[in-house]
Amino acid sequence: MTESLKLLCILAHPDDESLATGGILAHYAAEGVETYVISATRGQKGWFNDPAAYPGPVALGRIREAELRAAANVLDLQEAILLDYQDGELDRADAGGVIRQLVAHIRRIRPQVVVTFDPTGLYGHPDHIAIGQFANAALVAAANPFYDYTAGAAHQVAKLYYRVFTQPEQVAYEAAFGRLVMNIDGVDRGVVAWPTWAVSSRIDTAACWEQVWQAVACHRSQLPGYQKLRALPDEYHHMLWGSQTFYRAFSLVNAGRAVEDDLFAGVRQPAQLHRLQLPVAVA
Repeated sequence: MTESLKLLCILAHPDDESLATGGILAHYAAEGVETYVISATRGQKGWFNDPAAYPGPVALGRIREAELRAAANVLDLQEAILLDYQDGELDRADAGGVIRQLVAHIRRIRPQVVVTFDPTGLYGHPDHIAIGQFANAALVAAANPFYDYTAGAAHQVAKLYYRVFTQPEQVAYEAAFGRLVMNIDGVDRGVVAWPTWAVSSRIDTAACWEQVWQAVACHRSQLPGYQKLRALPDEYHHMLWGSQTFYRAFSLVNAGRAVEDDLFAGVRQPAQLHRLQLPVAVA
């Protein structure tokens, strides 16, 4: 029996799934790939409207969860999972606890391909950086049968990708949302655009443009500039939603300098998927 293709995006906040990876999630769901998202937080601190109208972390967490569920429905996700860590504090969460939860989901879902944030967190966001680090650790642990074998049978992911921005995408995002800058520990952090030569994978998502835009629009609590975003010229919308770029952090099934147009390159033919021979865990 041919194994079902599965894509898992491990992210930090509700809206990351639409703004960062909506294109690939819609693209692969349309192909029949099972698509999954893990959001480490409920985005309880993500309020960009009138401060006096802030509903508080619990209420905002409920609002943003509902927005995530709505976007997941638009994107035809198989499942959207929330881990319930505190927004803005993920880098201070208990690493062992986060990793154990991720391992349990990786072993249950058993994806061939995982996508997370690059080491810069796209624009220096500590939560993005933290979930990327936790995801990397969890993939190693999930493949180890001696790591918490009560969390399910060991599973080796075939490919890991980092979502990366190139300069055109940075220009489009900042046209929509303004300059993306965070001051962390007294230091301004901004978008880190990857050079084109460093991009290993570019996925054409133009056919999903409208669908992704509908998913983004579900996150109305995060879009005080919604009308400005909607009114952007088509050229910017094309840069935002027309394609998505990635860095192949590791692959057990393919290599080389050619830019991929498919995150499942090397996985689609079962004969090419050489799984590691793992020892059997002893209770």
